[in-house]
Amino acid sequence: MEPNGLGPQGFADEDARYRGARFSEVRDATFANPYQMVWGGKNEPPLPVYKVTLSNVLVGVLPFGKPHQFLAAARRTVDSHADLRWGADRKGYRRLLHPNGICLTGFWEITEENPFSGYFRKGSRALAIARYSTCCTETRRGHYRSLSLVGKIYPTLDPNHAEPFIPANFITQQDLGGEKTDYINDAEFRNAPDTRSWRRGLGVPVFLTTGAVFLRADKQPSIRQLYEIAELGKPKGETTRAPEFMRLLVAPEQPRIEGEALDFRDEIMAQVFDKGDPKPKRTLVFNVEVTDEGTTRGLPVFQRRSFKNWRRIGRMVFENAVASYNGDFVIHFHHPIWRDDRNDPATATRR
Repeated sequence: MEPNGLGPQGFADEDARYRGARFSEVRDATFANPYQMVWGGKNEPPLPVYKVTLSNVLVGVLPFGKPHQFLAAARRTVDSHADLRWGADRKGYRRLLHPNGICLTGFWEITEENPFSGYFRKGSRALAIARYSTCCTETRRGHYRSLSLVGKIYPTLDPNHAEPFIPANFITQQDLGGEKTDYINDAEFRNAPDTRSWRRGLGVPVFLTTGAVFLRADKQPSIRQLYEIAELGKPKGETTRAPEFMRLLVAPEQPRIEGEALDFRDEIMAQVFDKGDPKPKRTLVFNVEVTDEGTTRGLPVFQRRSFKNWRRIGRMVFENAVASYNGDFVIHFHHPIWRDDRNDPATATRR
């Protein structure tokens, strides 16, 4: 990595060269270097915990010297569609937020009638790669964490497709300030989460810096629109029809994994694997729900949102999972650019 240990935070040549990728390429890179060769196996090392620090998000903030790295990273996540960011040394880049995660592979499936376009349309099925992470340093249950699920949807069911695709990316998260959700079964991921900043405790300065930086990088820092899914595979000339809000909920039939101070990554692995066995034994299912009815109250540091008439239209099914170096340092998820009208590309607020 670069001398500051953060890697290439800003938009780089490999971002500019990106013209799509194959699902198998991204999947194989993500699974290439797991922290544990067999989860729960004998003599396997503990999962690493990377820290989120104020010093990292402030690197380059002074008006002289190198650019502000966090601002460069925020702009890059909006501007770059790249699926993998290797850097010149092939070691990737350090996530300044959400550095601790676990990647999952499976499929996206829409089973119910709805008025939306693209891969929200009933009958849509697609391969998916996702990353489940926590906003900050804390990974264990029993503590405030803001868990997040972001993903890529590829318009194919063939894992060995030859043609590169640019997948649709989505971003969902719990309350940005954090929640005490002991089981992943109880986490509600929305593309428009609440914001209770005081829950960050000593992490409030990082939180406030994040909000200020995201406002400079994009117009609306706390809502991630869903039009990329609604435009995936959509015939040219057809009007985009994207839902305003989406939430992902663990299906009620999933087991609840016990364990005091359990790391969420171990909890997810236990949903899919038996300890010491490298073969997946089960799936982890999230229900997909949408609505266009929602209101926001309060200031940016204390925003509460209420919704009506959530409708389940499908599910995401994950069949494999890995906690890996490339899953934390190389895979990249694009943040959709804000549009004043989510269904009109001409209203994008950043070019």
